[in-house]
Amino acid sequence: MKPTIIKANSLNMTLTPERCYIAENYSSNDGKVSIAIATVKPGITTVAHHLKGIEEIYIITQGTGLIDIKNMEPTQVTVGDVIIIPDGTSQRITNIDNCDLVFYCVCTPKFTQEQYFNDEKQTNNTL
Repeated sequence: MKPTIIKANSLNMTLTPERCYIAENYSSNDGKVSIAIATVKPGITTVAHHLKGIEEIYIITQGTGLIDIKNMEPTQVTVGDVIIIPDGTSQRITNIDNCDLVFYCVCTPKFTQEQYFNDEKQTNNTL
């Protein structure tokens, strides 16, 4: 790996079927990690989902949300909070603020669409 700087203003936000905007910052060539910025608009809840074989780490940088992780009580999160979501664990997050909820999503190993599973189709929107 060589030193690299990825400027935030070079990122393109894309609205996903998960009901949030994603801008991928970095995806390592060796498959060890990927980093993206996620933005959830006020009042929106992302699709309940899990990643098979991938651990997710969320780092909240703006706003306030309610994270709903399987087998845990829904918990309010805000700027500076870190959320660790183990491989295979269903989760979703709701923006409960009046501004955008923004967080970094760090995936190890790196995110691939093939490892993403929509749990709402399988569980009628319950965790």
